[in-house]
Amino acid sequence: MSGKKEKAPSMDQWLQEAKEDKNAASCGMYLFHNGVVRQTAKASVRQGEKELPPVAGLILSYDEQKVQKAVEMAKEMPGIYYARVWLNQGELQVGDDMMRVLVGGDIRPRVIDALQALVEEIKLNCVKETEIF
Repeated sequence: MSGKKEKAPSMDQWLQEAKEDKNAASCGMYLFHNGVVRQTAKASVRQGEKELPPVAGLILSYDEQKVQKAVEMAKEMPGIYYARVWLNQGELQVGDDMMRVLVGGDIRPRVIDALQALVEEIKLNCVKETEIF
């Protein structure tokens, strides 16, 4: 893994590829998540800390094997037939893409749950984020 940030993939291209997948006929819905580096510190958003300065950037790294396990976990959820993840890495600036996640499945509640579970697994167990102030 290099320290150089990457260009995010095209969601239009990803969606086209998902619709050509062997399981596409079982998918009635696709949802995607685009995580972006924000200026507000994680502790301010999650724990309500008020005295933190604005975030200037973020150092992001990840464990590829854990990410692949997370994708497989999502695909094992009921009604989920497609899941794909891209993660950036290195030193990112506010506004840069951190991640893209696409999930496809049979019905809305299952796809929403799978997308939420997959993003949470990635954020909690697959990536390391270090905010730069």
